[in-house]
Amino acid sequence: MHKLKESVCTGTDQLANFARWLVLSCGAGILIGLVGVAFHYGIHMATQLRLAHPHLLLLLPVTGVVIVLLYRVCGMERDRGTNLVLVAVRQAHPMRLRTAPLIFLSTVLTHLAGGSAGREGAALQLGGSMAETAGRLLGLDEKDRRVLTMCGMSAAFSALFGTPLTAAIFSMEVVSVGVMYYAAIVPCLLSSLTALELAKLLGVHPERYAVSGIPGLSSLSIVQSATLGIGCALLAVLFCRAVHMAPHLYDRVTQKSVLKALLGGVLLLILTLLVGSQDYNGAGSHVIERALEGEARPEAFLLKILFTAITLGAGFRGGEIVPVLFTGATFGCVAGPLIGLSPSFGGALGMAGMFCGATNCPISSILLAYELFGGQSLPLFALCCGVSYMMSGYSGLYSEQKIVYSKFRAEWIDRNAD
Repeated sequence: MHKLKESVCTGTDQLANFARWLVLSCGAGILIGLVGVAFHYGIHMATQLRLAHPHLLLLLPVTGVVIVLLYRVCGMERDRGTNLVLVAVRQAHPMRLRTAPLIFLSTVLTHLAGGSAGREGAALQLGGSMAETAGRLLGLDEKDRRVLTMCGMSAAFSALFGTPLTAAIFSMEVVSVGVMYYAAIVPCLLSSLTALELAKLLGVHPERYAVSGIPGLSSLSIVQSATLGIGCALLAVLFCRAVHMAPHLYDRVTQKSVLKALLGGVLLLILTLLVGSQDYNGAGSHVIERALEGEARPEAFLLKILFTAITLGAGFRGGEIVPVLFTGATFGCVAGPLIGLSPSFGGALGMAGMFCGATNCPISSILLAYELFGGQSLPLFALCCGVSYMMSGYSGLYSEQKIVYSKFRAEWIDRNAD
């Protein structure tokens, strides 16, 4: 009888907990989904305005200074971006609500002037800070605030990119490599799906790409995909090292953040004029589309790394994920034919493999390939991602990302991504 009562109580508690998270996660999906949609349209309008008026690039130095001063006035000059969101999830570290409007405005300004940055990384900060603040206002304990923060990350990512599975699992996987926060799976999925449906209702359509020349599963295609995975790993290490090294190089010139922003804006302007194209300014989504159609300049992936490192190192704001996808797509488009793959399929493999090598999130990367390109030859995408994950070592975009399980041996370790 005692065991029966205990079982009934446990079942009732589980049902109540599910109902509670149903309300919390869907509420987060609606609130943050709305902000994510506004963020999408803000960046889209800024990009279209810059493309219609190329002379706006002349505002790069001034825009960099404005962004730095905005963060200084708000007492956020030492803000560490997405790293703070990871700490908030792992340690329940409180985040400031002002992070959300600051990253919103500064990312839009970066895209308006032509800085090389993305949006999904900024969305993680946007959603994470709003959800963490909401958790504190609702009086949630530390453990529940961590889950709600992941819900916010999932909702913002999903609303912007239209990949609900990737958004949910990425939020659970990126914080501590080797340990998944499974308690958050239902809340994150509910937030992600709610934000996606809201975004579609408001006219934001999911990102989907057509890929041609997809090979069947064979010994040859397995070798080709693994080979490209090795290339993605090496390129991911280069990308991460360049982004991490850039602020230190600026420090050698000056310690004043305003002068760094001014210098970075001037460098970006000069580079754009030398290249003779705006392909490397902003996120570069149109270049990704061309790469998946089989067209990319051989030097495009290296130029994108350079533009992104200069932009983020100078103090401009935005995400790193779309530049990572740009780099992977253009690299795969160029390298794929060298090993017998079609340029289009090589670009798709490169996107997934590069994302995995830079973020250390293999499950999310496989889901990204599925949601962006469909399920055809998914084992090849999985192999490319797995090889990139292993061969990229302990490099990563986020220095606060904890790697708690070895990539090479069945043992626990405890180190931050390099």
